Amino acid sequence: MIRCKPLLGTFVEISTEDGGHSLHAIEMAFRAIEQVQSLMGFHDPDSELSQINARSYLEPIRIHPWTAEVLTIAKEIYVESKGIFNCGIGHRLVEAGLLPRHVRLDDHSFGGIEDLRFIESNLVQSKLPLCLDLGGIAKGYAVDKAVEALLANDIPSGSVNAGGDMRVFGNCTQDIQIRNPRKPLELIQIGSMKLGAIATSSLYFSKRDADAKSYMVNPLNQEHIEFSESYSVIAGECVYADALTKVVSISGNTQHPCLSHFSAQAIKIPHITTL
Repeated sequence: MIRCKPLLGTFVEISTEDGGHSLHAIEMAFRAIEQVQSLMGFHDPDSELSQINARSYLEPIRIHPWTAEVLTIAKEIYVESKGIFNCGIGHRLVEAGLLPRHVRLDDHSFGGIEDLRFIESNLVQSKLPLCLDLGGIAKGYAVDKAVEALLANDIPSGSVNAGGDMRVFGNCTQDIQIRNPRKPLELIQIGSMKLGAIATSSLYFSKRDADAKSYMVNPLNQEHIEFSESYSVIAGECVYADALTKVVSISGNTQHPCLSHFSAQAIKIPHITTL
């Protein structure tokens, strides 16, 4: 059974083995994704993420365990990547018109994910104003939560694909295709996956004016970067695959040391690739 819904700024496809309870299980998986979107969406001024951005430097903010888990993973990847992965670049994307303007940027000097501290497991506060954007990690986490929901509802195997952030579980084997950066409508078959996750970062579908900025920002120098190739990361969980694609695409290093720390591996598809 295959079902598809528009979520997370893309289309999410859930595929399972046919069965009498598959429809209910898939609905539970979609609800999990919707909850992640509700908690961590930058576009929603009422989301927990927006509340963290608006008030965490003024007072402690109590958050959902899922939000706490994503922030914890984000802080860990920040450390292991030596700052290449940092969710605290939302203000740069707001300045570029790529994210909605919920706060007055000229009122603050913003900190990063390293300035957010956990007072308790679900209670956070920041030393500085923040403009966190979890778009580089939350989509992968949502895929993982969808898989958890399917497993909890006795679905033995299947896959969840959120615009290229994909996880395969059980006995299902999924062909893995990556878009050709030179001709994005063409697909390159790179193999198959039975258990694991893959995510890809690229700029080939970023339709922009010539003077518009890239949505990819290097946190180390706060500059928008451009690249024509694509970078994919394979990991056990999609949250790590999603976040680590930013590490390799920003650094250009498919052998970055933090990949081995998270038992992940990266693939670079050059712009010159032809089928």
